[in-house]
Amino acid sequence: MHCGTLCKANMAAACARSLSKVGWDLLDSPAAHRPGTLSYLLGNASAHGSRRAYSTGGTGFRSKLLSSARAGGGRVLGCAFLLGGGLGLYQTLKRSAQQHLAAEETNVSRFSTEERSRGGLKLTLYQYKTCPFCSKVRAFLDYYGLPYEIVEVNPVMRKEIKWSAYRKVPILMVDGELQLNDSSVIISSLKTHLINKMSREKNLSEILRCYPEMKSTNDRGKEVTEYNNKYWLMLNENETATVYPKKEMQTEEMKWRKWADEWLVHLISPNVYRTTGEALASFDYIVREGKFGSVEGFFAKYVGAAAMFLISKRLKSRHNLQDDVRQDLYKAVNDWVSAIGKSRQFMGGDKPNLADLAVFGVLRVMEGLQAFDDMMENTKVKHWYNRMEKATLNHEGSAAAKSSH
Repeated sequence: MHCGTLCKANMAAACARSLSKVGWDLLDSPAAHRPGTLSYLLGNASAHGSRRAYSTGGTGFRSKLLSSARAGGGRVLGCAFLLGGGLGLYQTLKRSAQQHLAAEETNVSRFSTEERSRGGLKLTLYQYKTCPFCSKVRAFLDYYGLPYEIVEVNPVMRKEIKWSAYRKVPILMVDGELQLNDSSVIISSLKTHLINKMSREKNLSEILRCYPEMKSTNDRGKEVTEYNNKYWLMLNENETATVYPKKEMQTEEMKWRKWADEWLVHLISPNVYRTTGEALASFDYIVREGKFGSVEGFFAKYVGAAAMFLISKRLKSRHNLQDDVRQDLYKAVNDWVSAIGKSRQFMGGDKPNLADLAVFGVLRVMEGLQAFDDMMENTKVKHWYNRMEKATLNHEGSAAAKSSH
């Protein structure tokens, strides 16, 4: 299945779910007519909403919509959100079911049968195409030439991972038995395995025990799962010296991998939904490509665009970003390029390291969007990015992977 179709299905489903949630909250809330209620409910809905948009464009209906929200037409607006979300969800589920049937028939794979027959691990990646953490894992697997199959998870029903107690993506299944969760754990454990396999010191199950799972409550009162040591490779002294000839190389790689997870990834959504024009254009694209009817398309485009624009503002506030969030993106990307310096092609030197793969994986989910084009035009990242794209497409790290078979 073409990845663009999957992107549109995921995006439309997540947005429809957000609209329905907002609609029910507006209708049920006794404070539906009080000023500020809309912003509050949209903030709550953002935890369930989509974090992607497409392209940029004009404005139009949004000023009337937002002014009516401020005037307190809560119940009417609630009906609009509910109807728009419900109709959009129906269209998405119908379309998504057709797509998933097609996907099951083709069983999407990144490599040929001949390549898979060479031996090694059988890898199956459960993902959302537009998830930056999933993109990180794909960048790693592609660079090292590791054959893997993709199962695209339906963001509404998530039936593809109903067997898993861990309800997030990415999930990587190894040989149909061993489950790896969390993108950084997946990357660290597989990289350790590739190195250890030469000396046969540890198998992958033993390596995975070095990344224990811990549950805690975050500052918003939500239970979260974290993994200790996830930026470490579990190597002996000789292996460490081989992989990191200079001691500072290991520290630098870990620092920037963590930076990609804890800072860079949070710049994506606010930049994608930066303006009402971008939000409107994204929903216009979804409606057009998703073949919505006129009524469904009206609510999905105008109500949905307003909702996601307001949600993006909440995300901007949560992460203390500037009013012009592009400037945060530009600064982050230029900081990364400056850290690499002029004497290296990659953070890893002549070849990408795990930090290169992580940053590349996060940034490439914006490809095709105005935010990506602006980033390439207004920062110094273009040459590094093009080198990374070539390295992953050509599986330039595959020599190390093959030597471990």
